[in-house]
Amino acid sequence: MSGVIHLLPDSVANLIKAGEVVQRPASVVKELVENAIDAGATTIKVLCQDSGRTSIQVIDDGCGMSETDARMAFERHATSKISDARDLFSIRTMGFRGEALPSIASVALVELITRRQEDELGIKLEIAASNFNRQEVVAAPVGSNFVVKNLFFNIPARRRFLKSDRAELNHVTTEFLRIALAHPNITLSLSNNGIAQHMFPAGNTKQRVSAVAGRALSKELLPIEVETTLVKITGFIGTPKTAKKSGGDQYFFANDRFMKHPYFHRAVVDAYKNLISSDVMPAYYIYLSVDTQSLDVNIHPQKTEIKFEQEQAIWQILNVAVRDCLGKYNVVPTLDFDIERSIDIPSYEPGQTPPTEPFSPNVSVGSLDYNPFEHETDWDNSSDFQRSVDSSVEAIRSGANSSSYSGGSSSYSSSMNNTSKVRGWESLYASSVPVQETTAIESKLNSDYEQRTLFNVESGIVASDSSRFLQVKGKYIIVGVKSGLMVIDQHRAHERVQYDKLSEMVRESKVVAQQLLLPEVIDVSVEDACIVEEISEELKMVGLNVEYNSEAGQLLVKSIPSLIETSDVHGIIESLLYDFRNGEVNVSGGIQEYITRVLAKRSAMSYGKTLTADEMSRLYDKLFLSDSPSISPMGKTIFTIISYSDIESLLV
Repeated sequence: MSGVIHLLPDSVANLIKAGEVVQRPASVVKELVENAIDAGATTIKVLCQDSGRTSIQVIDDGCGMSETDARMAFERHATSKISDARDLFSIRTMGFRGEALPSIASVALVELITRRQEDELGIKLEIAASNFNRQEVVAAPVGSNFVVKNLFFNIPARRRFLKSDRAELNHVTTEFLRIALAHPNITLSLSNNGIAQHMFPAGNTKQRVSAVAGRALSKELLPIEVETTLVKITGFIGTPKTAKKSGGDQYFFANDRFMKHPYFHRAVVDAYKNLISSDVMPAYYIYLSVDTQSLDVNIHPQKTEIKFEQEQAIWQILNVAVRDCLGKYNVVPTLDFDIERSIDIPSYEPGQTPPTEPFSPNVSVGSLDYNPFEHETDWDNSSDFQRSVDSSVEAIRSGANSSSYSGGSSSYSSSMNNTSKVRGWESLYASSVPVQETTAIESKLNSDYEQRTLFNVESGIVASDSSRFLQVKGKYIIVGVKSGLMVIDQHRAHERVQYDKLSEMVRESKVVAQQLLLPEVIDVSVEDACIVEEISEELKMVGLNVEYNSEAGQLLVKSIPSLIETSDVHGIIESLLYDFRNGEVNVSGGIQEYITRVLAKRSAMSYGKTLTADEMSRLYDKLFLSDSPSISPMGKTIFTIISYSDIESLLV
């Protein structure tokens, strides 16, 4: 059978290639901005409509293109950056594959206006689905102006797979910040729907990192600089206290190109060993400069993965450089043998009046003739001290209350301070309190509790004398039911109860907000501040009043829901920002509903809390008043039942 294999038409081949290069609006922003950088632009503006769904416009003041070059740029494998195969192994530009513009033009409506410095007029092109619709001469400034409209208009399935506007804008912002950090000498700005998101003036690396990281984090960054024959490492790393569970502040750059490199990331994390816990990540902005012939950037369509020729050697250099930086700035704990902190032992000098305190009078502290056993004071003569001891023992025997103990303890303490007048310390232990006497006191103290509990330290089991509930390990509540033993996760159960309570308050607009005397201050980046401002109304509806202080780069939390503690505010805000930043919020379920779930989770009792019988009973009753007692707001199982038949089978 012949004629089975055939060449695809250019229209189909372009769509396949576009799937590799153009995944979402952020991909378009990345390709167009990188092309502007390669064109020598010093100022680049990115303007988006609906997070790039409707329109993406990139304006630069680069070298521009002639009429012929503008037409040729939209042809496949057309580029000005590679002449022969050897250039593939010494890439010095941002883009080189020659497929970005034709791929974008195959899935969108593209308009280009460009002019060179030596030309009086520019050229305007309009392209739709790889077809040139219009070309004309226009007046234009030097540089290029790309407008990409209706992305994936001819591939409805791809367009439906795009996430929410918030998620897509987060991806655009991520790509924009990566480019901004890699090229601090270029003025960059980003806006969405006419609202400015980021504006970075040209400057040095430190200024750009500080602008991206935020004022608070920038104060905790340590400079790192190491140069070897193999690699030059510069940049900044954060102190251990800046490490966060949410991450987001980890950046690697190789020859001014952002990259993802888990192997090098492990080198940095390893340097923080014993300084941070295993569930957090340190912040770092590290720039690697290596010979272009010793790395390969053409192993991924997005060029975010780079292969190094001497990866193991660079790993060692990077690890040592980070360790050295932490040690240089006294971040790593060390033993301090400074003379200021050493013990000052006085010595006796001839002709000097010897000190008389805190030792016995008329005895030189530094004298070689001093014998402490020959100069003991007579402790037996301290009748005051003996009387205080006797009164304390008598108070214990008579079952005195805690205030009596306090007074006795005070007398005891004051007498003990006068050790220079007491001798015969063995006599203090002659009159000990009988065991049965102490037990009586303990019984009296225990009677103050509403209900006595039996606690087994080894098994972690807490049981009440008159309760059908049993708590295990401060985590599970066990109760007998008709079909067997019910095991309840106390944290998830309380989470469900809190969620139902807060949801009802939100529905009825009866959320009780607790005004804080002093606002809680949270340091955030500009990106996180934009997220908070966007969801500020939803936060207010659940009792969180948050404002952004742009001058200080801080969030001010002025009120919180009455269900949560003030100490939980930082964790709640950080958790919300992380999920919104990574597009993990289920917008179809509603932002407010999601915030309610997070608040319920954070306000729920933590594991390890010992509950009384009444507390376990109330939690049990409230749980089964819920419409969904078996599933937590986060979708986790709250309880399970171990049937009696299963128990009997285990005991055969």
